[in-house]
Amino acid sequence: MAPTPPAQPLPGPSLDRLFRTARTHNEILGEVSDAQLHALYDLLKWGPTTANSCPARFVFVKSAEAKARLSPAMDEGNRAKTLAAPVTVIVAYDMAFYEKMPYLFPHTDARSWFDGKSQEDLRTICLRNGSLQGAYLILAARALGLDCGPMSGFNNAMVDEAFFAGTSWKSNFLVNLGHADPAKIFPRSPRLAFDEVAHIA
Repeated sequence: MAPTPPAQPLPGPSLDRLFRTARTHNEILGEVSDAQLHALYDLLKWGPTTANSCPARFVFVKSAEAKARLSPAMDEGNRAKTLAAPVTVIVAYDMAFYEKMPYLFPHTDARSWFDGKSQEDLRTICLRNGSLQGAYLILAARALGLDCGPMSGFNNAMVDEAFFAGTSWKSNFLVNLGHADPAKIFPRSPRLAFDEVAHIA
């Protein structure tokens, strides 16, 4: 059997869409269908996590009733743009994620690797991997033609009470989804150069 040829880089416009020209938007409007949200999850779910643990959980806040529950938890500067967005994703994590391990990692008893760990250790695992999955969501949304406004300006405890009371789910951060006008954002902020943040050992 011939060896599989190495993967080729994505074309420049795709890299622009995902990274170089992609922006965090404040004003996000338009429509996002339920079918788009299903397609979004079906793409982001393939991103890697520790032992395929997949601890992230997602609530797509779309209805007027759900937005009314979310609104009191928002910082004042984030409330109006969140209520105006067609969808706000609560990127959360499940502290009992290991209950799914027999399905997600069936070749060994992976559940035992996590069951019995302290709440602090589990939270570290959840935040690390759940944040990765939240980043996959942003990239998947951009790849599917949606604009994103990720943010952390909200009261986590209030969101948890409004949406996750009585469960093992905890909120991490929020992402507004929809379609933005690139003319309505200020010029892009700079990034640090390679030599400022990295070295090759």
